[in-house]
Amino acid sequence: MYRAVTRQIEVTVEPNFMPERSAIDRGQYFWSYTIVITNTGTETVQLRTRHWTITDATGRRQDVRGEGVVGEQPVLAPGERFEYTSGVPLPTASGFMTGRYQMVNESGEKFEIDVPTFSLDSPDKGRVLN
Repeated sequence: MYRAVTRQIEVTVEPNFMPERSAIDRGQYFWSYTIVITNTGTETVQLRTRHWTITDATGRRQDVRGEGVVGEQPVLAPGERFEYTSGVPLPTASGFMTGRYQMVNESGEKFEIDVPTFSLDSPDKGRVLN
């Protein structure tokens, strides 16, 4: 599991290679990843936007930006958490993702929090340090 904490907001990520959604003979690899965002601070915050940087084993980068996550812009009061699962395809057997969420607090202050960089590795290739 991968973990980052920014401004008392913890983000953990658990990636999972999905052979049933991959077509390895055609160079298509697929991972799901489960993210848990926990507000350990004292102020209520809302996740507004996301920015992902996805890098495959050849170094090819893709930036993905958008509103919220999985169609939601969750509000987290102190002590609350939000969990979701999404997925990512790659043309290589390994890669990594990193990202940031833009948050806003009750007073309207916008700030960014880190999503930890996490490795995407298919089991047959072993762990690769990218």
